[in-house]
Amino acid sequence: MSHARPDPSATSVGSVPMAPRPEPLLERPRVRPAGPRSILRDLGLPYVSNGAIGLIFAASGPIAVTLAVGTAGGLTQEQLSSWVFGILFSGGAATILMSLIYRQPLGFAWSIPGTVLLGPSLQHLSFPEVVGAFFTSGVLILALGATGLVRRAMAMVPMPVIMAMVAAVFLKFGTDIVASTQDNPTVAAPMVAAFLLLAAVPALGRFLPPVLGTLVAGCVAMAASGQFHLPHGGPLLATPVFTPPQFTWAAQLELVVPLALTVLFVQNGQGVAVLRAAGHKPPINVFAIVSGAFSVLNAAFGAVSACVTGPTNALLTSSGSRQRHYTAAVAYGLLALAFAALAPTLTRLMLATPTEFVLVLGGIAMLRALQQAFVTAFATHFTLGSLVTFVVTISGLHLFNIHAAFWGLVIGYGVSRLLERDDHARHRTPNAPALPRL
Repeated sequence: MSHARPDPSATSVGSVPMAPRPEPLLERPRVRPAGPRSILRDLGLPYVSNGAIGLIFAASGPIAVTLAVGTAGGLTQEQLSSWVFGILFSGGAATILMSLIYRQPLGFAWSIPGTVLLGPSLQHLSFPEVVGAFFTSGVLILALGATGLVRRAMAMVPMPVIMAMVAAVFLKFGTDIVASTQDNPTVAAPMVAAFLLLAAVPALGRFLPPVLGTLVAGCVAMAASGQFHLPHGGPLLATPVFTPPQFTWAAQLELVVPLALTVLFVQNGQGVAVLRAAGHKPPINVFAIVSGAFSVLNAAFGAVSACVTGPTNALLTSSGSRQRHYTAAVAYGLLALAFAALAPTLTRLMLATPTEFVLVLGGIAMLRALQQAFVTAFATHFTLGSLVTFVVTISGLHLFNIHAAFWGLVIGYGVSRLLERDDHARHRTPNAPALPRL
């Protein structure tokens, strides 16, 4: 008499099988948190390099966007300094906390699309009204994360469609390498040449990681060509200030929902997709909850929402062993905390470099992530939905103050559900041919 093997994913009472246990709301770490000994053992030059480049990237172009938006909106020097302090401090603290607990490179930063959409709002809303919207959107993000809705919503969208959105967002980083090399060959060309040399000759690459070599070549080229101009004067340390919020219907209706959707599905969605492609298993609900909590903290400094971002995590996972990637996030977080206190000085330092230096460095560091995004999006299934997602995202479509990447996901998923039914049936069926593992 033969006996069937019990289903390991389900329990039974008598002969009646029971449903598998639901996944807990808060995703639990699969390994023990990392301690000082683990960090010292796993830390290495490539990971310190990735963390440093992640911070350089975050503290240059994105901070320039923040300063441009804030200055155009009439913010004072103290308010701008407090904003920069808040986003660097919360990004560093959240990254260190999460990366050590989960032993994964869980990099946090701040919402650049959210910052951009504030530009028009600051022309007719007061800054206290905008800060009131920051507080409310943080609470909304936290509440949606606590319901588990975010993980369920993201589970509905196939990974190729999500990665098509990531590919569209990351594409500009790749094309910026070409444009920057044409616009400023004195700085950009040596950086590209250094990367190609170090990547093509493994012996040299082991001595000096290619992306770090790109950074060094760029610094030498800037110094030799006289293109680094550091202005004198200005405060050394940040002095955070609290802006009392004003809660008005005009600001709440205009900003709260776009900010929340941008964080949860555009920014965090990119971060989750990049981390999965690198072989990690990010905690989606915990991401949302932590993003909401640190967004409230940011609001206290007059700063835009915190989030998990694709570019930051692409840089942190750009090289090295997957099990040691978390040390790059720790390095990034520690540097972010250090430079948060030096926010005015860091801002002047980053703005003193040529734009092309930052664009080439960030673009080269993200080439592998861009390659992986295209491969995952268009290699096998859901290719039409992925294509629609890519096209809509890259088109720059903006509706209701919400970023094009969100509409790319919505429209691409809708088209895929309508026209790629076999792929969705295969996606839902356990015995169907498996999708490529990420």
